[in-house]
Amino acid sequence: MSIAARRYVLPLSIGAGLTLVPVVAGGDTYMVNLAVRIMCLAIAALGLDLILGYGRLVSFGHAAFFGAGAYAVGILSAHGVTSGPLLIAAAIATSAALALPIGAVSLRTRGVYFIMITLAFGQMLFFTTSSLSAYGGDDGLNLPARATFFGTDPFGSPVSFHYVVLAVLAFVYLACRAIVASRFGRVLRAAGEDERRVTAAGFPVMAYRLVAFVIAGGMAGLAGGLYAEFTEYVSPAYMSWQRSGEFIVMVVLGGAGSLHGAVLGAIGIVLLEEWLAEITEHWRLIFGPLLVLAALAGRDGITRLLGRRTP
Repeated sequence: MSIAARRYVLPLSIGAGLTLVPVVAGGDTYMVNLAVRIMCLAIAALGLDLILGYGRLVSFGHAAFFGAGAYAVGILSAHGVTSGPLLIAAAIATSAALALPIGAVSLRTRGVYFIMITLAFGQMLFFTTSSLSAYGGDDGLNLPARATFFGTDPFGSPVSFHYVVLAVLAFVYLACRAIVASRFGRVLRAAGEDERRVTAAGFPVMAYRLVAFVIAGGMAGLAGGLYAEFTEYVSPAYMSWQRSGEFIVMVVLGGAGSLHGAVLGAIGIVLLEEWLAEITEHWRLIFGPLLVLAALAGRDGITRLLGRRTP
């Protein structure tokens, strides 16, 4: 098999596996719902991989945009909006609009300062949603009904919901590949490797990074909107720093700078959480050390273990 062909084996295998989940599950809605949860989180992880894996920007506030998208859907639903296209567009627009000023401020810093300021913005939004007593406050908000699309109800059953989210994940993945392969993506990656050289070449690094940050925020908002429809519930916990940490772990565990690695990381983290939770209620005491061992095992994560790393 040629090198060019081998590059697509792992992504196509992941896609085929996710496609066959409802078939393999039969009538087991638990497996289908678990796959939907994985795919929603994978969409957000893909956005983070753009700025972390390629731009070398470790954002500890990515969950804020995930939660913002979820709340956009939840609040509009509470006011009687049921149009799916409008709700999803609102989720993306809200998160991207928040990412613009947050990114403009945060990207003026570097290293640990960037991590801390994105964490601070994330916590600000977390406490803001916690204080929204009209929309549940700390208790969160239940959605009165799921969205409809032009008179149809694709979210009405677990299987149809699964394939809708799978189609969105495939679209986001292909869009990310196109971005990474474009001139924009090459500049973003080069800036992550050597910012001063790229600046000296005449490229506005700040502008490129800000655009990438906004795109990542919009993707997280899309994921949050779909997750809200999936759970029919939104909560400030969606914006917590722990959730941001989970997204970072997904990207690193799967292989930062490898888009299908972000999907693999989401699969690995969710399945590991589910397995450990069945064994003991103190599963996080086991989960943490296992992640440390996984990080020490190889810098390219699961992707390196399964085959050649691809962009």
